[in-house]
Amino acid sequence: MVTVFRAYGLRVVIFPDDHLPAHVHVFGDGQAKIDLLGAGGIPSLVWAEGMTRTEVRDAMRIVKAQQTVLLARWESIHGRLN
Repeated sequence: MVTVFRAYGLRVVIFPDDHLPAHVHVFGDGQAKIDLLGAGGIPSLVWAEGMTRTEVRDAMRIVKAQQTVLLARWESIHGRLN
């Protein structure tokens, strides 16, 4: 597990042994999985467990703002996206 970003008390993680599509896991009180290239190339929530609505909103805000950086980290860990 590689922590790639921290903000708002949340930790954004990419697992080295994970699979496509490119996504991150965000940990707070619970966790969420966010697809980095959801519909139309916009990050989209796959699922969330145990997180408050505020944490989910903050997680989405982080991933949208850092999408380019997170995609670059995904590629550095897993290789090309296609």
